[in-house]
Amino acid sequence: MRIGELAQRSGATPRQIRYYEEQDLLISARTHSNYRDYDESSVETVVQIRGLIDAGLSTRVIRVLLPCVHGPGAELPARPDPVISALLTAERDCLKDRIDHLILCLDQVQCYLDRVEVS
Repeated sequence: MRIGELAQRSGATPRQIRYYEEQDLLISARTHSNYRDYDESSVETVVQIRGLIDAGLSTRVIRVLLPCVHGPGAELPARPDPVISALLTAERDCLKDRIDHLILCLDQVQCYLDRVEVS
């Protein structure tokens, strides 16, 4: 599929898709006219990349995580990289902190709604 269709189906812009490709997060083939050509799995990959970016992860971290996103049969490095492991541990801890903060905010919003609905 061409970049426009991928953009429409994934909710990304063509510019975002080209950026993901520049960052080695997404791979495309080229047609004889040199247009990008994406396979069906690219839709889910772009959706996953967007979700990880929205969660605050950098493209560097996402590049490491993408094999995990593609299921248990995905190829992972033969040996754990301590630098990458430390990076992912820090990212995980940041995500946990943000989730805790979001839960607190959710509780505060719900408290307000509970009071308003009672009145």
